Amino acid sequence: MFTLIFVCLCLLCCNLHAETECIPKTAEFKMKGDYLLGGLFGVHPVSATLHQNIPEAIICSSQTFSLSNYRRFQMMRFSIEEINNSTSLLPNVTLGYEIFDHCSDTKNFPGIFSLISVDGSVQPWKESVNFSKVIAVVGTGTSTATMTVAPLFMMDLVPMVCLYGASSSVFSRKQNFPSFLRTLHPNKDVIKIILRFLEKFKWTWVAFLYIDDDYGRDGLDLFVKKIQDTEICLAFSHGLTENTDYPKLIKQMEALRINVIIVFTTEWTAERLIMSAIQQNVTNKVWIAADAWSLHKDLPKKPGIRNIGTVLGIAEPKITVPGFDDFVFSFKDQNQCENPEQDPFCNQMCNCSSLSAEDIITADPSFNFPVYSAVYAVAHALHAVLQCGAGSCNKSIKVYPHMVLEELRKSKFTLLNQTVQFDKNGDPKFGSYAIVIWNESGDCDVSFDGGLKICIDVNTFILLLSYWFILWFYVLQPESFCSKECPDGYMKKKEGVHKCCFSCTICPKGTYLNTTDPYKCIECKDTEWSAEGSTACKPRQLEYVPFSDPAAICIMSWTVILLAFIVAISVLFALNYNTPVVRSAGGPMCFLILGCLSLCSISVFFCFGEPTIVFFCLACLAVHSFKIICIFKIFAKLPILQSYWRKYHRSWLIISIVFFIQAAQLISGTILSPPEPYPDTFWYSDKYILRCYFFKNHKASLSSCVFLFMLWLITLFFSYTGRNLPKNYNEVRAITFCMLQQILIWIFFATGYTLHHGKYLQIFSALAMLLSLYSYLFNYFITKCNIIIFKPEQNTQQYFQDLILDYSMQSSQLVAHHFYSCL
Repeated sequence: MFTLIFVCLCLLCCNLHAETECIPKTAEFKMKGDYLLGGLFGVHPVSATLHQNIPEAIICSSQTFSLSNYRRFQMMRFSIEEINNSTSLLPNVTLGYEIFDHCSDTKNFPGIFSLISVDGSVQPWKESVNFSKVIAVVGTGTSTATMTVAPLFMMDLVPMVCLYGASSSVFSRKQNFPSFLRTLHPNKDVIKIILRFLEKFKWTWVAFLYIDDDYGRDGLDLFVKKIQDTEICLAFSHGLTENTDYPKLIKQMEALRINVIIVFTTEWTAERLIMSAIQQNVTNKVWIAADAWSLHKDLPKKPGIRNIGTVLGIAEPKITVPGFDDFVFSFKDQNQCENPEQDPFCNQMCNCSSLSAEDIITADPSFNFPVYSAVYAVAHALHAVLQCGAGSCNKSIKVYPHMVLEELRKSKFTLLNQTVQFDKNGDPKFGSYAIVIWNESGDCDVSFDGGLKICIDVNTFILLLSYWFILWFYVLQPESFCSKECPDGYMKKKEGVHKCCFSCTICPKGTYLNTTDPYKCIECKDTEWSAEGSTACKPRQLEYVPFSDPAAICIMSWTVILLAFIVAISVLFALNYNTPVVRSAGGPMCFLILGCLSLCSISVFFCFGEPTIVFFCLACLAVHSFKIICIFKIFAKLPILQSYWRKYHRSWLIISIVFFIQAAQLISGTILSPPEPYPDTFWYSDKYILRCYFFKNHKASLSSCVFLFMLWLITLFFSYTGRNLPKNYNEVRAITFCMLQQILIWIFFATGYTLHHGKYLQIFSALAMLLSLYSYLFNYFITKCNIIIFKPEQNTQQYFQDLILDYSMQSSQLVAHHFYSCL
């Protein structure tokens, strides 16, 4: 019993001593250990540019206190204490720290020099001495601050692990920042998620407001590059400073009808912007908050905040660090007092005694896990350098910062279910982003974990948990565009400098709008068609006269009959070859004419059926061969030429010359411009027929036509001069009548060809050819056949001689009569 009372009294005395004992206010900024870590946190950040008349360091504790940064500061202290209490990580090794309140970008160098100094002086590189009191530095808080101090650590490869704010993409350049690493994601990842927001909700007309420093300008540059190949337009951008005229800024955005505003800035700058928007009665806007202020604790509770619209943000997900709350409560339970024996270094003081543990715990928790993982990454790297094993480390190893850096780059360990690892640029390959929304109660709901690993995929962020957000998304979703999107089939016509500002013009018939180029209506192919305002072309139906068509059957039947006539006439002329009628009709030349007429008859069949390139060109060649046959026949039937050239046997020479001239024209024209089918769509919208370009070379076509016309004129001339020949030798009347029929037939064909553009053009062409052939056959050969079969008495040598004698006597009488009349 006595022993129990004694123990209780001892414990009571210890408690009374602990209550009266105090810790120095500077104790939270430094702690001794076997190895030191440096820390740079903006506990009292300077929110405006300071103008001083003398060059002196700034006293940070005189500036505005940042509770969120102070919470991160305490997270570093907690992490080191937790590591020191661990038996598996750095066993028997104690980590110490020296932390500075890095509140200014340019006025905090005494603390930096302290970290890279040894015994109060900065020493050059020597293998034999330790040139830095710290093995690594955790911090700083902004890109600009990091830009100013990082070169001092880079020159000696002191690892600098940044954990919030230093997200500018410039730090990924290892040639400039070789010992820089970070546990927060660079700006490019935030911009990528913002871009997904805009594309998902089809917001194409946006403003980008950014803090006018390295962090903000980098965000703007990345955003401008990302939207180059998209439908998004940057309607307005502005850098925010302490001198920004926010009412004027808001009026400019209102004048441009911008409903979506990206705010890529820090907490204190965002406060001024949002408060000004409340005062200016801005309504129904969408404010996209960057991760630096999306979890702001005070702004969502400001009166009138709901009127400005919807605040959507990107933030680090809330990750609870076990034991941190207990650490804060334990620390705040200790009394803080002045210690005259401990001289505080510059900016290692915080007048935070009025803060409660609840204030710290409930502060903005963003970027706390990056602090936690940064400290642990350094500890794991040191663990590898010291070759720590089961329960001990090799403290005899001289540790240099570059050795820690080498192991940091190879880091790969699990911390709170996250695999901490860095890529080749020192950027994290772990962590995620959350989509947050400020709800009506003034809080920030974490709505979706974007699952940010190596790449960012927020395509599914419509699966949200907040009822208010679902209502906003489906019912109240605002729009932001310069020009409303054109309907399908309407071409955009750009107006002004922005691609988002345009008018809409419907695509005419025969064109369509391709989604890859909304500024141009593309013409359909000849074998396709489209209605007005189409987005695609439809195939035309090929129109042709099939062999089963009644008109085709009729023409082909008459063609067969014509061939039968030609065969019969050929047999008849062969049997009566030596008779005067056959000899006067041309003799052997008759068989040439009949053979060519049969070939022309066969060409009629090429006018029907489905056309192909070979089939159609054969038809074209057949038509031109028909013209050559005409030349053969016409010259062969001219009795004047026969009478003049019979004794010289030159009639075949004339025919050969004409044949070779026309053949040369045909062959040269075909070689220079091969005949090919082309679709004729003149009378149709959804159909087409194939027609033939026989002479695309107009010179060749013109020369052929001129030559044929000259032959027609010569034929007419000789027909007229031979009008008084003997009856059985005079075919002039038949030839003249045949030519008149030819002219009438092809005039009717040309008229129909001009007026009609349907598939029955082939019927017209076949019919014209067939009638021409029948005209030649009946006008010239049928009369001869009539004499041979029904008037054999006229097919004798004596009968022809009597006709010649009568013709001679009549000619003499006419000459005498003419002579006497002249006297």
